[in-house]
Amino acid sequence: MTHKNDIKLLRINYLRGPNIWTYRSVLEVWLDLGELEDCPSNSLPGFNERLTALLPALEEHHCGVGERGGFIQRLQEGTWAGHILEHVVIELLNLAGMPTGFGQTRSTSQHGVYRMVFRARDEQVARVALAEGHALLMAAINDRPFDVEASVNRVRAQIDDCYLGPSTAAIVGAASDRGIPHIRLNDGNLVQLGYGKAQRRIWTAETDLSSAIAEGIAGDKDLTKTLLKSVGVPVPEGQVVNSPAEAWEAAQDIGLPVVVKPSDANHGRGVSLELTEQADVEAAYAVADAEGSDVIVERFIRGDEHRVLVVGGKVVAAARGESLWVVGDGVNTVARLIDLQLNTDPRRGEAEEFPLETIVLDREPAIRLLLDRQGLTGDTVPAAGHRVLIQRNGNVAMDCTDEVHPDVAFLASLAARVVGLDIAGIDLVAQDISRPLLEQGGAIVEVNAGPGLLMHLKPAIGLPRPVGKHIVDHLFDETESGRIPIIGVAGSQGGTSIARLLAWLLQLGGRHVGLACSSGLFLGARRVDAANNAHWAAGHRLLMNREVNAVVLENGPVSILQDGLAYDRCQVGIVTDLDFVPGIGLEEHDVHDAVQLFRVLRTQVDVVLPEGTAVLNAENERLVEMASLCDGEVIFYAEDGANPAIVAHRAGGGRAVFVRDGHVVMAQNGAYETRCLNLHSAAVQKLSQQDPAEDTVRVLLAVVAAAWSMGVAPELITAGIETCEQASKSAR
Repeated sequence: MTHKNDIKLLRINYLRGPNIWTYRSVLEVWLDLGELEDCPSNSLPGFNERLTALLPALEEHHCGVGERGGFIQRLQEGTWAGHILEHVVIELLNLAGMPTGFGQTRSTSQHGVYRMVFRARDEQVARVALAEGHALLMAAINDRPFDVEASVNRVRAQIDDCYLGPSTAAIVGAASDRGIPHIRLNDGNLVQLGYGKAQRRIWTAETDLSSAIAEGIAGDKDLTKTLLKSVGVPVPEGQVVNSPAEAWEAAQDIGLPVVVKPSDANHGRGVSLELTEQADVEAAYAVADAEGSDVIVERFIRGDEHRVLVVGGKVVAAARGESLWVVGDGVNTVARLIDLQLNTDPRRGEAEEFPLETIVLDREPAIRLLLDRQGLTGDTVPAAGHRVLIQRNGNVAMDCTDEVHPDVAFLASLAARVVGLDIAGIDLVAQDISRPLLEQGGAIVEVNAGPGLLMHLKPAIGLPRPVGKHIVDHLFDETESGRIPIIGVAGSQGGTSIARLLAWLLQLGGRHVGLACSSGLFLGARRVDAANNAHWAAGHRLLMNREVNAVVLENGPVSILQDGLAYDRCQVGIVTDLDFVPGIGLEEHDVHDAVQLFRVLRTQVDVVLPEGTAVLNAENERLVEMASLCDGEVIFYAEDGANPAIVAHRAGGGRAVFVRDGHVVMAQNGAYETRCLNLHSAAVQKLSQQDPAEDTVRVLLAVVAAAWSMGVAPELITAGIETCEQASKSAR
């Protein structure tokens, strides 16, 4: 078989927001197939068999056929390498644990050059998946060996490094289910839910409602117990100690058996339970002290460890722990039995998505101490059938939410409120969580800020609980969407003027407006950046600003092609025209005429909310066709009220804006018409003189239509345009 040269990756572009392909972020790759342009899959001897041997699950890909096996059918009929690469990358992402279903490959005007895109939640993960998919495809084409498992592991490692942790992802997913947008603020788990002034922030299971004082209290276990005891919450008696001798003295005072643990114990690290001997207590002190915080000795509470999750003062989930044992076989050591009988549990692993940690004796001094108390070490070979206790706590993974007694729920909620946490993981010990704590001598032993959610999302036994949804519902009541009004302006005619006038009108209406357009970045009347800000990054800055409660963004077609839109949905989407302007960079994206430009600018209409409005220039017949793409209302504008599109739209009850007798008219059906602006006024004439090349009338028609859709009164629209010169002066 003749060796084929590699497919060339000419350009890789990450589209962060809604784009010409889809509503979501994608990686767009320009491919030069070279000689493979003349070699569809059915012309490469043995290729299809080699590829499906490497990736058997390609059988599940529907492709354009629309059913299982569709992609295999396309391979057999003959499809091109760009399309095949798309499916290979998607399958690698699926195997790595990031399910991906969207992908497209389209030819360009250049022979052998294609644009291939696929869903990309994270740019770095997508780039690694692309590189691995490219290598796999070329290996299959040229009949070279390829290690699929190693390739998938490299993609999976990048996911572990880059993607949100499971707790954060659950909250973000629940927000998305409610239509609440999100912005990731760092490479970790700090995420903004919502836009502008309507936003809330989370950091794993902590929120911007969680106070630093409350977290500080929760981190001091002794102080926490003092506060809980003061309001009648049962807690184990205990005290902070500073030496092994003090630990034994405290144990005698409290009464044996006791627990010795660090004051900021996490995941059960450094915790030793049910100690009765002086040597054990003193040894446990050293184990706890090694964790780097104060050491506490407290009364041992009999029963099982439980974790109760409190969100907004309500118990939303609970899980029970289990002790860990291994059973000797007379052959293997304790350390080996741990690997064979415990670490093989699929719930255990090193990554965040595993609810339980891998047990490694070398880093678990508390386990070694427990073995020592049983007269064992990691190298001991227990007799066949002999049970060895490995761990008493830290294995909370059995859901028991429906068993929680109302008294237990009340005390858990009270504990969270006393500490001051809006989200808290309450650790309690009880023999039966379906009975009151005092009745059975149970107690709350810890209150934790930023609790892990995985034990509730993926319990080993029992039902998973929608804790992400509970947290989102705590942050946003049922009437809140986390959204602020966003107005997007797309097209090449008067976009900057439209954006600035609209921002001014909204400002007069009492809103704190953020504006990003070609004449700068504005916060209210203040220009904070004089450069061209009609692009994704500037819009993103405004959406992150906690002060703005309305945003106006100018979106040029090149910006949409390079980055996508800065927002997922908008209240108002304006499209002014479909004029193709050469020399501004459209040709670099293989856009050469108005027909192709339609596909770019429709993105602005595609993202209008169901309760929002598209504002379209009815003088362009192709733009009128965009109305059918809008999920919300449509307002047409044109100079002539007899425009056929406007007449038909009004007949159907729609709204329109046009000119009659020198005035702008706001109209709906045949019954409602109101005049709001004299086009012969001095203010309008000054606007025309500022940019004689701009069609001021059409600019004003678009502005009036958009302001009307936002509920701005006609009188305020007129007054705002009459005073718009003041806005220009204040921004200089």
